[in-house]
Amino acid sequence: MVLSDIDIKKYLEQGKIKITPPLPPEQFGSCSVDFRLGNEFSIFEHSKHAYIDLRDRTAIQDLMRPIVVPDGEAFILQPHEFALAITEEVLELDDDVLGRLEGRSSLGRIGIIVHGTAGLFDPGWTGKATLELSNLGRMPVALYPGMRICSMTFEQLSSKVAVPYRKKVGNKYAGQERPLASKLASETSK
Repeated sequence: MVLSDIDIKKYLEQGKIKITPPLPPEQFGSCSVDFRLGNEFSIFEHSKHAYIDLRDRTAIQDLMRPIVVPDGEAFILQPHEFALAITEEVLELDDDVLGRLEGRSSLGRIGIIVHGTAGLFDPGWTGKATLELSNLGRMPVALYPGMRICSMTFEQLSSKVAVPYRKKVGNKYAGQERPLASKLASETSK
């Protein structure tokens, strides 16, 4: 069951969903809340690295360059470019609440994709959301830290999970505060 705006606010009051900093009223939709773009980005340094080898134990993060965009300035997402970004908000979910990150229609209509596959936030999640930004359009787009970049919806599970994400052995991204690259290489064997 997807939570309505009334239930999202109730869950926030009860602490089943925690979002910091607190959201202003304009970030609430009828069944979602908007999260804002943070100021940290990571891009692949494709001119230094020929490809990504998932069997190579080199951290994929080492193939990326971090970028911090000062307040008031823009991150320019070039056509067909991919970048990781982070939300301003920190999200914490109770052990029986699931979150789903959704792109915003207004951005999709100009070719900006906010996530490719990582839209699910398991019960027990804690941290900032990493965004998988892509520009499918032909024109560069200026993205500003602080702008509403994505929506989050929430679902009530039938019961609490046995192992919440933050307690899962080998969880890769719990508590993240900056855009983290894939840790898939740590799963593969040589």
